[in-house]
Amino acid sequence: MPRLLPSVVLASVLLITLTACKAPSPNADAPEASDSDTTAVAFPDGELVDLSHSFNAESIYWPTATQEFELTEEFVGETNGYFYSSYVFTGAEHGGTHMDAPFHFAESAEAAEEQFTVEEIPVDRLIGPAVVIDVREQATNDRLYQVQVADFEAWEAEHGRIPDGAMVLLNTGSAQFYPDREAYMGTDERGEEALPDLEFPGLHPNAAEWLVANRSIQAIGLDTPSIDYGPSEDFAAHRILFPENIAVFENLTNLNDLPATGAHLMALPMKIEGAGGAPLRAVAVLP
Repeated sequence: MPRLLPSVVLASVLLITLTACKAPSPNADAPEASDSDTTAVAFPDGELVDLSHSFNAESIYWPTATQEFELTEEFVGETNGYFYSSYVFTGAEHGGTHMDAPFHFAESAEAAEEQFTVEEIPVDRLIGPAVVIDVREQATNDRLYQVQVADFEAWEAEHGRIPDGAMVLLNTGSAQFYPDREAYMGTDERGEEALPDLEFPGLHPNAAEWLVANRSIQAIGLDTPSIDYGPSEDFAAHRILFPENIAVFENLTNLNDLPATGAHLMALPMKIEGAGGAPLRAVAVLP
């Protein structure tokens, strides 16, 4: 499948129906959306870049996942004079290109009630200007590299302040290894015994704290299995971002095709009620 889809002329205005949410976002002052609310989001005409891996038998899941992706044929063939196909797919919510909803991690069960499940995330928080932080050189030299505050400051020194509502994308260069589990995540083993061998870059908790305290981003994504780096045992970056209802996108691809600034991201998950994660189709619109 080509990485760049054919050039298209996008509608100047995209109308998006917002879904109601059970809890207000601590990171935004906007009123709670109702089923009838709409918002207009303007996009420039431009080429589309698919940022999602296909789901198949090679899709990478977290080592402790009890169900990886499986596509089971119900019927494929001709019947009653026409062709018909039907399949059943199964898989854990955190695998392949997917979203971590804020409900995925919380400091307590009570705190989790204030954090969005997948279907509660307002659609306008899944669409916005893309900010691409290129740390490929650092991650090539150190597969356990954690993106630093200095990386964001260097980006801003060149491109200006990270805009409010930004969708921050961390390009570690890891997508080149997908779906080779050992090269991509440090091990091809499954189960708890695989966890100590995980090796891949992530976001340093200090940098997550800086983003939360100093910038107003809507979401953050990267081309590795987790926003926390491989050896993490406390998943601190997750736990810093999620109380602010900042969604996380993992196992992205084709980030090399995006400019540092100027693109727009649409990251729409399967709308699974009550879930802490879901398969994701992420698409960037180039300027």
